[in-house]
Amino acid sequence: MGFYTATEISASGLSAERLAMDVIANNIANANTTRTPQGGAFKRQLVVFAQKPGANAGEGDPFDPTQPHKAQVDGVEVLGITQDQTPDRLVFDPGNPEADARGYVHYPNVQIVKEMVDMMAASRAYQANVAAITETRNMNNAAMQVLKS
Repeated sequence: MGFYTATEISASGLSAERLAMDVIANNIANANTTRTPQGGAFKRQLVVFAQKPGANAGEGDPFDPTQPHKAQVDGVEVLGITQDQTPDRLVFDPGNPEADARGYVHYPNVQIVKEMVDMMAASRAYQANVAAITETRNMNNAAMQVLKS
């Protein structure tokens, strides 16, 4: 794995985690949105990640030391943003203009505590990718110093 490959892999992680943090922030911002342009309460959104297979992905067995393993990953990609299909949070409030015929208001399926935990995890993953890029650069600089001497 070369310097640029390692940096590109970490950069793809940075991009994916930034998008995840944006989606989580949107979920938090809409935690009390009972009516959307599409109708109904806001639905929590989730980012779907997948690893980008490298040029030689799938060759060799990674668990068999006698076989050369050439499987390579070229980072992470975002497959899309989906809606969480868990049911809405129902609150009995018959006086609310948003209440249904039974007197319940449909609130988003967003749980602030869960969103904050997800935000912390995405932030830590972002920090880890920044650290990986920094260490890759440091190793490259050290290798250049060795070659100079």
